[in-house]
Amino acid sequence: MGYSRRSFLKTAGWVAGSGLPIRGFAVAAQEASARQIANSSAGDSDIRQVVSSSDLIYDRPAPRSEEGLPIGNGRMGSLVWTTPSQLRFQINRVDVYANNSQSNSFNQVHDDYCGGCAFFDIEFEGDPFPESGFRQHLSIYDGVLTIEGEGISVRIVASMEQDVIAITIINRRNSGSPISAVLRMLRYETKYFGRELEPLAAAHAVRIEHRSHTATSRIIAQNDCIALTQEFQEGNYCCKSAVAVCFLGAGAKGEVVNDTDVRLRTETTIATTILVSSAASMSRDQDVAALAFEQLNHVTERGLRAFEEEAQIWWHAFWAEGVVELHSEDGTADFVQQGYQYFLYLMAATSRGKFAPKFNGMLWNTGGDLRMWGAQHWFTNLGCYYHALPTTGRFDLMDSMYDMYSAMLGSCGEAAVQQWGSRGLYIPETVYFDGLEKLPDPIAAEMRELYLLRKPWEQRSVEFARFAETKHPYSSRWNWIAGGRWDDGRYVITERGAGPYGPTSHMFSSTAKIAWLYWQRYEFTMDTGWLRERAHPVMRGAVEFYRNHPNLRKEDDGKYHMHWSNSGEPVFGARDPIEDISSIRAIAAVLLKASQLLNLDSKMRPIWQEFLDNLAPLPTSDAHDALHPPSYHGPRVFVNALKPAIKADRVPTGWLPDINSLPVWWYDLCSVESKDDELRALANATFDKLLPEGPRPYTKLGALSMMAIAAATLGRADAVRSLIPGQMRPEADPRSVWYKKSGPLANRLTLGEGAQALHAEHLGRASEALHRALLQSNPAAPGEDPIIHVFPAWPKDWDARYTLRARGGFAVTASMRQGRLEEFKLISRAGGVCRIRNPFPGKMIILQRNGKPAEQLGGSIVEFPTIRGEEIEVRNA
Repeated sequence: MGYSRRSFLKTAGWVAGSGLPIRGFAVAAQEASARQIANSSAGDSDIRQVVSSSDLIYDRPAPRSEEGLPIGNGRMGSLVWTTPSQLRFQINRVDVYANNSQSNSFNQVHDDYCGGCAFFDIEFEGDPFPESGFRQHLSIYDGVLTIEGEGISVRIVASMEQDVIAITIINRRNSGSPISAVLRMLRYETKYFGRELEPLAAAHAVRIEHRSHTATSRIIAQNDCIALTQEFQEGNYCCKSAVAVCFLGAGAKGEVVNDTDVRLRTETTIATTILVSSAASMSRDQDVAALAFEQLNHVTERGLRAFEEEAQIWWHAFWAEGVVELHSEDGTADFVQQGYQYFLYLMAATSRGKFAPKFNGMLWNTGGDLRMWGAQHWFTNLGCYYHALPTTGRFDLMDSMYDMYSAMLGSCGEAAVQQWGSRGLYIPETVYFDGLEKLPDPIAAEMRELYLLRKPWEQRSVEFARFAETKHPYSSRWNWIAGGRWDDGRYVITERGAGPYGPTSHMFSSTAKIAWLYWQRYEFTMDTGWLRERAHPVMRGAVEFYRNHPNLRKEDDGKYHMHWSNSGEPVFGARDPIEDISSIRAIAAVLLKASQLLNLDSKMRPIWQEFLDNLAPLPTSDAHDALHPPSYHGPRVFVNALKPAIKADRVPTGWLPDINSLPVWWYDLCSVESKDDELRALANATFDKLLPEGPRPYTKLGALSMMAIAAATLGRADAVRSLIPGQMRPEADPRSVWYKKSGPLANRLTLGEGAQALHAEHLGRASEALHRALLQSNPAAPGEDPIIHVFPAWPKDWDARYTLRARGGFAVTASMRQGRLEEFKLISRAGGVCRIRNPFPGKMIILQRNGKPAEQLGGSIVEFPTIRGEEIEVRNA
């Protein structure tokens, strides 16, 4: 099929050398932060200088493709790396999935794939990118990557509106030489099917078959543009993608290189620009190549200068929402600042699409379809990114996550009934982007009996076993499958040996954790429309699932107890897991608050209140059936669960555990604002037990660890100074061969989740901890009124200035220097009552409203009304 394309405008729109000056990375960052905090005053902070301390600057090629420099617009993206004669990319998208929840074709681990659209190379004559001595600079303030090769300058910008990346090349060499842009298929194995494939061969196509799944790739060449399309099909499922390329400002000719590659070639001029666009759809009728070409047309009609200006405006407005400036004499706080701003850049570059980016690769895969952990979403991993965002106020970066889970609620409600005989919503820890498949009624009925332990595992039917053989082992629903082996042409699954249990099979708290993020959006924005339409259904579904679960029941002690449930991944089938009890306590409390605010569920409120009032207590070590080693004789602490348990793995000695054994991991059960002194003392004792040697410089933490978050939540500034930088600089995890092989990469990502599973989970976790150390707006208990508390866990000898969001609809700007609070301002975005912890204990404070002195107040908690849009400064009287 041919595609008509209007003439491209011939404009360059960029002058070589216009990028930011490149400086030494660590030294410049520390000096900039120190100077900024010393000199800044309200409203005149040099945001560019602060943000630019987080830039990535290379003076030699990335030693491996996974260490390339990230460019993206939230929907499409790529790492950029070089060989001596090439610029290399893999174009990825967040909305490209090879299969969905209905698939029966991917029953082996790590063989399902997603995201990848095409390899893309720009080829030069000669070697403009030698083994050393050329600069590469990613400016995260501008969202621009510049590369200064030998005789070649390159500037790469992603449009934040269109799915287009512009690569402008300035040729400083004495004589022109050709440049080629090459699209390559991700799949090279070719399997032909006789007459069925004959039309594909004529259209330069390759089709791969994997059981019932087919992946068809086509290349298209025209005089002045090329494209590569993919189409995945299985049953009723279809997903398509396209990548299109053209030259802007130079004549070009497209040609087919072979069955899998297509090239666009031009003779160079002084300046030329290559545009790369992409598109995707899950509609069989959608012409994705036409969509990709249309985006190229849009950019060329408006011109490259407008393209770049729009991108700059977007990024500068993004950073104007608020930054964090940090400094310490030893440079540790400066290092934390670098990682924090870089994390926000990564989220803006990956989380603005139809679906949340996959934790294992995000938009940065470089190895084609290879992606360990496959195409499903683990919320524990995904939560590393999204729990860090509410305090930034950048809820547009959370929309993809909200939209993905909201779209699957119908299937999750059906799964609650089919799989568990409950009501409400069951959102598994591990789930496809579109939720769960509807099970045949006989399979669902038997699954309930088996998974609720009402039918012996050994008595499962042949029909159930055969149905399971085609399912993915990483799906929570089928997580009792460990893997498999091929035996005489038949794939035979192997089991984990714990009946229907696997690490995520009976993990129920993910629904509540996701619901909590919906509630947090309301708390930070005070948007009652969001609360009614989006948050309340998920919160209600989480509580109703627990309340109606057959294995949760009221017992002789008058308390509701949960049985045969997982607590995180290490504990299988225990009693009263701390994750479940914490989840119920928190989400039931805020559901009651929401129902009152919305005037909904008046008949259910007494039922939910009774359920909450009589819930089992959080499990502790002094219980006679506490799940801990028999030899334990330490202080009273929280434990994962109570006995009996199907299985309880122990964490290796010498490594801080990632297991969730503190109620401060999630929710508002325990913080510096908690009224419950006993609960807070228990949490601190547990924290000390998990960190027996105390914090040390750069105490090593795993990417998923929440110890830094716990330290900040409990006000432990001594631990914050060690744990946050320790998590941002991940050390080798002795449990992970991938950490041993890769360690932290030059682009601040890691391969801790496996081959091609690039991630920034450690940056997300550390950023959430940083927020809590700088600013908390926690209530005394879930559902109660939030209290703004500035610098609740900040080391006194670290300087800081920030603009962040607080619950109740407030933007907070505060600064501390040499242990003294210098500035504390609030902007009321919702016009509600503000409650703050007095930052000057034992003294009166003066409120200055919109620049004019107002009332004088006192007390440990200060409460006052606000007007929407009002700016209030808090001063020491």
